[in-house]
Amino acid sequence: MRLAIEDNKMGSSKIPTPKKNSLTTILEIAGELHAIDLAIPMSNLACPEKLIELVSKNMRLGNNDYSPVEGVEQFRTQIIELVNRQNKTTFNPATDITITAGPAQAMTTAISTFVKEGDEVIIFEPVQESYAPFIEMNGGRPIFVILKAPDFRIDWEEVKKLVTSKTKMIIINNPQNPIGRIFSDEDIDQLKRMTNGTRLVILSNEVFDNIVFDGLKFRSLASVPDLAAKCLIVSSFGPVFNITGWGIGYIFGPERLMSEFRKIQQFQGFSVNTPAQFALAEFLQEGPDFNSIRETYLGKRDLFISLLKGSKFELVPTQSTFYQLLDFSKISDESDVDFATRLIREYGVATFPFSAFQHEKTKYQLLRICFAKPDEVIVEAAKRLKSIPVTVGH
Repeated sequence: MRLAIEDNKMGSSKIPTPKKNSLTTILEIAGELHAIDLAIPMSNLACPEKLIELVSKNMRLGNNDYSPVEGVEQFRTQIIELVNRQNKTTFNPATDITITAGPAQAMTTAISTFVKEGDEVIIFEPVQESYAPFIEMNGGRPIFVILKAPDFRIDWEEVKKLVTSKTKMIIINNPQNPIGRIFSDEDIDQLKRMTNGTRLVILSNEVFDNIVFDGLKFRSLASVPDLAAKCLIVSSFGPVFNITGWGIGYIFGPERLMSEFRKIQQFQGFSVNTPAQFALAEFLQEGPDFNSIRETYLGKRDLFISLLKGSKFELVPTQSTFYQLLDFSKISDESDVDFATRLIREYGVATFPFSAFQHEKTKYQLLRICFAKPDEVIVEAAKRLKSIPVTVGH
Protein backbone atom coordinates (compact mmCIF):
# COMPACT_ATOMS: atom_id res chain seq x y z
CA MET A 1 0.00 0.00 0.00
CA ARG A 2 2.85 2.39 0.87
CA LEU A 3 4.49 1.81 -2.50
CA ALA A 4 1.24 2.53 -4.33
CA ILE A 5 0.82 5.80 -2.46
CA GLU A 6 4.42 6.84 -3.09
CA ASP A 7 4.12 6.06 -6.80
CA ASN A 8 1.02 8.24 -7.00
CA LYS A 9 2.87 11.14 -5.37
CA MET A 10 5.64 10.76 -7.93
CA GLY A 11 3.10 11.30 -10.70
CA SER A 12 3.78 7.95 -12.35
CA SER A 13 0.14 7.26 -13.18
CA LYS A 14 -0.48 6.96 -16.93
CA ILE A 15 -3.88 8.56 -16.32
CA PRO A 16 -3.03 11.16 -13.64
CA THR A 17 -6.50 12.72 -13.43
CA PRO A 18 -8.58 11.49 -10.47
CA LYS A 19 -11.78 11.90 -12.49
CA LYS A 20 -13.98 8.82 -12.59
CA ASN A 21 -15.52 7.51 -15.76
CA SER A 22 -18.82 9.43 -16.13
CA LEU A 23 -20.88 6.28 -16.59
CA THR A 24 -19.45 4.77 -13.41
CA THR A 25 -20.42 7.86 -11.42
CA ILE A 26 -23.97 7.95 -12.79
CA LEU A 27 -24.49 4.23 -12.23
CA GLU A 28 -23.24 4.43 -8.65
CA ILE A 29 -25.86 7.05 -7.82
CA ALA A 30 -28.57 5.20 -9.75
CA GLY A 31 -27.73 1.95 -7.96
CA GLU A 32 -27.91 3.58 -4.54
CA LEU A 33 -31.37 4.99 -5.28
CA HIS A 34 -32.68 2.02 -7.34
CA ALA A 35 -33.46 4.26 -10.31
CA ILE A 36 -34.73 3.07 -13.68
CA ASP A 37 -31.54 2.69 -15.69
CA LEU A 38 -31.62 4.30 -19.12
CA ALA A 39 -27.93 5.22 -18.81
CA ILE A 40 -26.01 1.97 -19.14
CA PRO A 41 -25.02 1.41 -22.79
CA MET A 42 -26.29 -2.10 -23.35
CA SER A 43 -29.43 -4.03 -24.19
CA ASN A 44 -31.54 -5.51 -21.42
CA LEU A 45 -33.51 -7.64 -23.88
CA ALA A 46 -33.37 -11.43 -23.93
CA CYS A 47 -30.60 -13.31 -25.66
CA PRO A 48 -31.91 -15.83 -28.26
CA GLU A 49 -32.66 -19.15 -26.54
CA LYS A 50 -31.01 -21.02 -29.40
CA LEU A 51 -27.75 -19.20 -28.77
CA ILE A 52 -27.85 -20.09 -25.07
CA GLU A 53 -28.41 -23.74 -26.00
CA LEU A 54 -25.45 -23.65 -28.38
CA VAL A 55 -23.13 -22.25 -25.71
CA SER A 56 -24.22 -24.96 -23.28
CA LYS A 57 -23.74 -27.62 -25.94
CA ASN A 58 -20.21 -26.46 -26.73
CA MET A 59 -19.27 -26.34 -23.08
CA ARG A 60 -20.44 -29.94 -22.71
CA LEU A 61 -18.47 -30.90 -25.83
CA GLY A 62 -15.33 -29.66 -24.16
CA ASN A 63 -14.74 -26.49 -26.16
CA ASN A 64 -13.48 -24.74 -23.03
CA ASP A 65 -9.76 -24.42 -23.68
CA TYR A 66 -7.86 -21.36 -24.85
CA SER A 67 -8.85 -20.27 -28.34
CA PRO A 68 -6.22 -19.30 -30.91
CA VAL A 69 -4.96 -15.72 -30.65
CA GLU A 70 -6.76 -14.86 -33.89
CA GLY A 71 -9.98 -16.58 -32.76
CA VAL A 72 -11.82 -19.83 -33.50
CA GLU A 73 -11.55 -20.66 -37.22
CA GLN A 74 -15.24 -21.49 -37.70
CA PHE A 75 -16.30 -18.19 -36.15
CA ARG A 76 -13.87 -16.13 -38.23
CA THR A 77 -15.08 -17.90 -41.36
CA GLN A 78 -18.76 -17.20 -40.67
CA ILE A 79 -18.09 -13.52 -39.96
CA ILE A 80 -16.00 -13.00 -43.07
CA GLU A 81 -18.59 -14.77 -45.23
CA LEU A 82 -21.18 -12.33 -43.86
CA VAL A 83 -18.89 -9.33 -44.38
CA ASN A 84 -18.00 -10.34 -47.92
CA ARG A 85 -21.64 -10.98 -48.79
CA GLN A 86 -22.78 -7.60 -47.45
CA ASN A 87 -19.94 -5.54 -48.95
CA LYS A 88 -18.94 -7.50 -52.08
CA THR A 89 -15.43 -7.94 -50.71
CA THR A 90 -12.92 -10.79 -50.64
CA PHE A 91 -11.49 -10.71 -47.13
CA ASN A 92 -9.66 -13.88 -46.06
CA PRO A 93 -10.77 -15.47 -42.73
CA ALA A 94 -7.27 -16.87 -42.20
CA THR A 95 -5.41 -13.55 -42.35
CA ASP A 96 -7.83 -10.61 -42.30
CA ILE A 97 -9.83 -10.95 -39.06
CA THR A 98 -9.16 -11.30 -35.34
CA ILE A 99 -11.65 -12.06 -32.57
CA THR A 100 -11.32 -9.74 -29.57
CA ALA A 101 -12.60 -9.43 -26.01
CA GLY A 102 -15.27 -6.95 -27.08
CA PRO A 103 -15.13 -3.95 -29.43
CA ALA A 104 -13.49 -1.68 -26.83
CA GLN A 105 -10.50 -4.01 -26.61
CA ALA A 106 -10.30 -4.11 -30.41
CA MET A 107 -10.23 -0.31 -30.54
CA THR A 108 -7.61 0.11 -27.82
CA THR A 109 -5.38 -2.64 -29.19
CA ALA A 110 -5.54 -1.06 -32.66
CA ILE A 111 -4.51 2.28 -31.16
CA SER A 112 -1.64 0.56 -29.31
CA THR A 113 -0.55 -1.09 -32.53
CA PHE A 114 -0.23 1.98 -34.72
CA VAL A 115 0.02 5.08 -32.51
CA LYS A 116 3.49 6.01 -31.26
CA GLU A 117 5.08 8.91 -29.42
CA GLY A 118 4.31 12.20 -31.17
CA ASP A 119 1.66 10.81 -33.54
CA GLU A 120 -1.61 12.68 -33.99
CA VAL A 121 -5.00 10.97 -34.21
CA ILE A 122 -8.10 12.69 -35.56
CA ILE A 123 -11.31 11.81 -33.75
CA PHE A 124 -14.83 13.13 -34.29
CA GLU A 125 -16.54 14.50 -31.19
CA PRO A 126 -18.91 13.64 -29.50
CA VAL A 127 -16.88 10.49 -28.98
CA GLN A 128 -16.61 7.60 -26.54
CA GLU A 129 -14.61 8.45 -23.42
CA SER A 130 -11.97 5.74 -23.91
CA TYR A 131 -10.47 6.89 -27.21
CA ALA A 132 -8.58 10.04 -26.20
CA PRO A 133 -7.05 8.64 -22.98
CA PHE A 134 -5.76 5.58 -24.81
CA ILE A 135 -4.23 7.72 -27.57
CA GLU A 136 -2.44 9.73 -24.88
CA MET A 137 -1.32 6.59 -23.01
CA ASN A 138 0.50 5.54 -26.18
CA GLY A 139 2.23 8.90 -26.53
CA GLY A 140 -0.13 10.25 -29.17
CA ARG A 141 -2.15 13.42 -29.32
CA PRO A 142 -5.90 13.41 -30.00
CA ILE A 143 -7.03 16.03 -32.51
CA PHE A 144 -10.73 16.76 -32.07
CA VAL A 145 -13.17 17.56 -34.87
CA ILE A 146 -16.20 19.04 -33.11
CA LEU A 147 -19.54 18.06 -34.65
CA LYS A 148 -22.00 20.82 -33.92
CA ALA A 149 -25.65 20.45 -32.92
CA PRO A 150 -28.33 20.16 -34.07
CA ASP A 151 -27.41 18.11 -37.15
CA PHE A 152 -23.82 17.12 -36.20
CA ARG A 153 -22.59 17.26 -39.77
CA ILE A 154 -18.89 16.96 -40.57
CA ASP A 155 -17.11 20.02 -41.94
CA TRP A 156 -14.62 18.24 -44.16
CA GLU A 157 -12.77 21.45 -45.00
CA GLU A 158 -12.02 21.78 -41.29
CA VAL A 159 -10.87 18.15 -41.15
CA LYS A 160 -8.48 18.64 -44.07
CA LYS A 161 -6.82 21.55 -42.27
CA LEU A 162 -6.13 19.34 -39.28
CA VAL A 163 -4.26 16.67 -41.24
CA THR A 164 -0.50 17.18 -40.88
CA SER A 165 2.68 15.18 -41.37
CA LYS A 166 2.18 13.91 -37.81
CA THR A 167 -1.30 12.52 -38.45
CA LYS A 168 -1.14 8.73 -38.13
CA MET A 169 -4.75 7.65 -37.71
CA ILE A 170 -8.34 8.77 -38.17
CA ILE A 171 -10.94 7.18 -35.91
CA ILE A 172 -14.47 6.88 -37.28
CA ASN A 173 -17.57 5.90 -35.32
CA ASN A 174 -20.25 4.97 -37.85
CA PRO A 175 -23.11 4.79 -36.89
CA GLN A 176 -22.03 7.25 -34.25
CA ASN A 177 -22.58 6.85 -30.55
CA PRO A 178 -24.19 8.84 -28.93
CA ILE A 179 -25.93 10.73 -31.74
CA GLY A 180 -27.00 7.84 -33.96
CA ARG A 181 -25.80 9.61 -37.10
CA ILE A 182 -24.84 7.56 -40.17
CA PHE A 183 -22.09 8.55 -42.59
CA SER A 184 -23.59 9.80 -45.84
CA ASP A 185 -22.25 8.93 -49.29
CA GLU A 186 -20.79 12.43 -49.36
CA ASP A 187 -18.98 11.82 -46.06
CA ILE A 188 -17.48 8.61 -47.39
CA ASP A 189 -16.46 10.27 -50.65
CA GLN A 190 -14.80 13.14 -48.76
CA LEU A 191 -12.93 10.69 -46.52
CA LYS A 192 -11.74 8.78 -49.57
CA ARG A 193 -10.47 11.92 -51.30
CA MET A 194 -8.75 13.18 -48.17
CA THR A 195 -6.88 9.93 -47.51
CA ASN A 196 -5.98 9.04 -51.11
CA GLY A 197 -2.22 8.82 -51.52
CA THR A 198 -1.59 8.88 -47.76
CA ARG A 199 -0.35 6.27 -45.30
CA LEU A 200 -3.03 7.10 -42.77
CA VAL A 201 -4.68 4.23 -40.91
CA ILE A 202 -8.47 4.49 -40.57
CA LEU A 203 -10.02 2.81 -37.54
CA SER A 204 -13.76 2.46 -37.98
CA ASN A 205 -16.10 1.40 -35.16
CA GLU A 206 -19.17 -0.06 -36.93
CA VAL A 207 -20.78 -1.90 -34.00
CA PHE A 208 -24.31 -0.69 -34.82
CA ASP A 209 -24.18 -1.48 -38.55
CA ASN A 210 -27.26 -3.74 -38.31
CA ILE A 211 -29.42 -1.32 -36.31
CA VAL A 212 -30.41 1.39 -38.80
CA PHE A 213 -33.89 2.92 -39.09
CA ASP A 214 -36.37 4.66 -41.40
CA GLY A 215 -35.23 3.05 -44.63
CA LEU A 216 -31.72 4.49 -44.36
CA LYS A 217 -28.86 2.40 -45.70
CA PHE A 218 -25.66 1.82 -43.77
CA ARG A 219 -22.52 1.77 -45.90
CA SER A 220 -19.43 0.17 -44.40
CA LEU A 221 -16.00 1.55 -45.24
CA ALA A 222 -15.20 -2.03 -46.22
CA SER A 223 -17.40 -1.58 -49.29
CA VAL A 224 -15.11 1.15 -50.69
CA PRO A 225 -11.88 -0.45 -52.02
CA ASP A 226 -9.73 2.67 -51.61
CA LEU A 227 -10.78 2.95 -47.96
CA ALA A 228 -10.84 -0.77 -47.20
CA ALA A 229 -7.15 -0.96 -48.15
CA LYS A 230 -6.17 1.31 -45.26
CA CYS A 231 -8.95 0.57 -42.78
CA LEU A 232 -9.46 -1.66 -39.76
CA ILE A 233 -13.14 -2.16 -38.96
CA VAL A 234 -14.42 -3.08 -35.51
CA SER A 235 -17.80 -4.64 -34.80
CA SER A 236 -19.66 -6.97 -32.46
CA PHE A 237 -22.80 -9.08 -32.24
CA GLY A 238 -23.38 -7.80 -28.71
CA PRO A 239 -26.08 -5.22 -29.58
CA VAL A 240 -28.01 -7.40 -32.05
CA PHE A 241 -28.05 -10.64 -30.04
CA ASN A 242 -28.13 -8.92 -26.61
CA ILE A 243 -24.84 -10.51 -25.49
CA THR A 244 -22.70 -7.48 -24.63
CA GLY A 245 -21.66 -9.17 -21.39
CA TRP A 246 -20.06 -12.07 -23.26
CA GLY A 247 -17.11 -9.86 -24.13
CA ILE A 248 -16.77 -10.79 -27.81
CA GLY A 249 -15.98 -8.43 -30.66
CA TYR A 250 -13.99 -8.62 -33.86
CA ILE A 251 -11.78 -6.52 -36.10
CA PHE A 252 -11.07 -7.07 -39.77
CA GLY A 253 -9.04 -5.44 -42.51
CA PRO A 254 -6.20 -6.04 -44.98
CA GLU A 255 -3.51 -8.53 -43.98
CA ARG A 256 -0.73 -5.90 -43.85
CA LEU A 257 -2.61 -4.12 -41.03
CA MET A 258 -4.04 -7.23 -39.38
CA SER A 259 -0.64 -8.91 -39.07
CA GLU A 260 0.57 -5.92 -37.05
CA PHE A 261 -2.58 -5.94 -34.93
CA ARG A 262 -2.11 -9.61 -34.06
CA LYS A 263 1.41 -8.92 -32.74
CA ILE A 264 -0.15 -6.80 -29.98
CA GLN A 265 -3.28 -8.94 -29.60
CA GLN A 266 -1.20 -11.91 -28.46
CA PHE A 267 -0.26 -9.93 -25.35
CA GLN A 268 -3.34 -7.76 -24.74
CA GLY A 269 -6.11 -10.20 -25.61
CA PHE A 270 -4.57 -13.68 -26.02
CA SER A 271 -7.73 -15.81 -25.77
CA VAL A 272 -11.43 -14.93 -26.02
CA ASN A 273 -14.48 -16.84 -24.64
CA THR A 274 -14.00 -20.13 -26.53
CA PRO A 275 -17.40 -21.90 -26.14
CA ALA A 276 -19.24 -18.70 -27.06
CA GLN A 277 -17.18 -18.38 -30.25
CA PHE A 278 -18.14 -21.92 -31.31
CA ALA A 279 -21.79 -21.20 -30.44
CA LEU A 280 -21.86 -17.97 -32.44
CA ALA A 281 -20.28 -19.73 -35.41
CA GLU A 282 -23.16 -22.24 -35.48
CA PHE A 283 -25.75 -19.53 -34.88
CA LEU A 284 -24.47 -17.43 -37.80
CA GLN A 285 -24.42 -20.46 -40.06
CA GLU A 286 -28.16 -20.83 -39.52
CA GLY A 287 -28.74 -17.25 -40.72
CA PRO A 288 -30.14 -14.97 -37.96
CA ASP A 289 -32.92 -12.53 -38.93
CA PHE A 290 -31.25 -9.10 -38.73
CA ASN A 291 -34.35 -7.42 -40.17
CA SER A 292 -36.47 -8.63 -37.25
CA ILE A 293 -33.87 -7.35 -34.78
CA ARG A 294 -33.87 -3.97 -36.49
CA GLU A 295 -37.66 -3.77 -36.35
CA THR A 296 -37.62 -4.59 -32.63
CA TYR A 297 -35.37 -1.64 -31.86
CA LEU A 298 -37.29 0.64 -34.23
CA GLY A 299 -40.48 -0.20 -32.34
CA LYS A 300 -38.86 0.68 -29.03
CA ARG A 301 -37.52 3.96 -30.36
CA ASP A 302 -40.94 4.93 -31.67
CA LEU A 303 -42.65 3.84 -28.44
CA PHE A 304 -40.37 6.05 -26.37
CA ILE A 305 -40.82 9.04 -28.70
CA SER A 306 -44.60 8.67 -28.76
CA LEU A 307 -44.77 8.52 -24.96
CA LEU A 308 -42.80 11.77 -24.63
CA LYS A 309 -45.09 13.72 -26.96
CA GLY A 310 -46.48 16.71 -25.13
CA SER A 311 -43.49 16.94 -22.80
CA LYS A 312 -40.98 19.81 -22.74
CA PHE A 313 -38.20 17.56 -23.99
CA GLU A 314 -37.16 18.11 -27.60
CA LEU A 315 -35.80 15.23 -29.64
CA VAL A 316 -34.98 14.29 -33.19
CA PRO A 317 -35.52 10.54 -33.81
CA THR A 318 -32.18 8.75 -33.92
CA GLN A 319 -31.11 7.24 -37.26
CA SER A 320 -29.37 4.27 -35.69
CA THR A 321 -28.06 2.58 -32.50
CA PHE A 322 -30.36 2.00 -29.51
CA TYR A 323 -29.70 5.47 -28.10
CA GLN A 324 -31.78 8.64 -28.24
CA LEU A 325 -30.75 12.21 -27.39
CA LEU A 326 -33.06 14.37 -25.27
CA ASP A 327 -32.80 18.17 -25.32
CA PHE A 328 -33.92 19.59 -21.94
CA SER A 329 -33.13 23.26 -22.67
CA LYS A 330 -36.85 24.19 -22.34
CA ILE A 331 -37.04 22.59 -18.92
CA SER A 332 -33.97 23.75 -17.00
CA ASP A 333 -30.87 25.96 -17.16
CA GLU A 334 -28.84 23.35 -15.31
CA SER A 335 -25.79 21.66 -16.75
CA ASP A 336 -26.37 18.19 -18.17
CA VAL A 337 -24.52 16.59 -15.25
CA ASP A 338 -26.56 18.47 -12.64
CA PHE A 339 -29.82 17.80 -14.44
CA ALA A 340 -29.02 14.10 -14.91
CA THR A 341 -28.16 13.82 -11.21
CA ARG A 342 -31.42 15.53 -10.24
CA LEU A 343 -33.41 13.15 -12.48
CA ILE A 344 -31.98 10.23 -10.53
CA ARG A 345 -32.54 11.72 -7.10
CA GLU A 346 -35.98 13.28 -7.67
CA TYR A 347 -37.56 11.15 -10.42
CA GLY A 348 -35.74 7.83 -10.21
CA VAL A 349 -34.55 7.79 -13.83
CA ALA A 350 -30.87 7.47 -14.78
CA THR A 351 -29.74 9.10 -18.03
CA PHE A 352 -26.29 9.86 -19.41
CA PRO A 353 -24.98 13.46 -19.71
CA PHE A 354 -23.87 14.43 -23.22
CA SER A 355 -20.80 16.27 -21.91
CA ALA A 356 -19.18 12.91 -21.13
CA PHE A 357 -18.58 12.59 -24.87
CA GLN A 358 -16.73 15.93 -25.09
CA HIS A 359 -13.23 16.90 -24.03
CA GLU A 360 -14.17 20.49 -23.19
CA LYS A 361 -17.18 21.94 -21.42
CA THR A 362 -20.02 23.11 -23.64
CA LYS A 363 -23.47 24.48 -23.00
CA TYR A 364 -25.33 21.66 -24.74
CA GLN A 365 -28.27 20.60 -22.60
CA LEU A 366 -28.52 17.07 -23.86
CA LEU A 367 -28.93 13.65 -22.31
CA ARG A 368 -28.50 10.22 -23.90
CA ILE A 369 -30.89 7.43 -23.04
CA CYS A 370 -30.77 3.77 -24.01
CA PHE A 371 -34.13 2.39 -25.16
CA ALA A 372 -33.02 -1.26 -25.44
CA LYS A 373 -35.31 -2.09 -22.53
CA PRO A 374 -38.52 -4.08 -21.97
CA ASP A 375 -41.60 -2.06 -22.97
CA GLU A 376 -42.84 -1.77 -19.39
CA VAL A 377 -39.54 -0.12 -18.39
CA ILE A 378 -39.78 2.34 -21.29
CA VAL A 379 -43.38 3.20 -20.37
CA GLU A 380 -42.61 3.87 -16.71
CA ALA A 381 -39.44 5.85 -17.47
CA ALA A 382 -41.26 8.01 -20.04
CA LYS A 383 -44.09 8.62 -17.57
CA ARG A 384 -41.62 9.93 -14.98
CA LEU A 385 -39.73 12.06 -17.51
CA LYS A 386 -42.95 13.56 -18.83
CA SER A 387 -43.95 14.62 -15.32
CA ILE A 388 -40.91 16.90 -14.91
CA PRO A 389 -42.03 20.53 -14.68
CA VAL A 390 -40.22 23.51 -16.13
CA THR A 391 -37.80 24.85 -13.52
CA VAL A 392 -39.08 28.00 -11.82
CA GLY A 393 -37.39 31.04 -13.25
CA HIS A 394 -36.23 29.25 -16.40
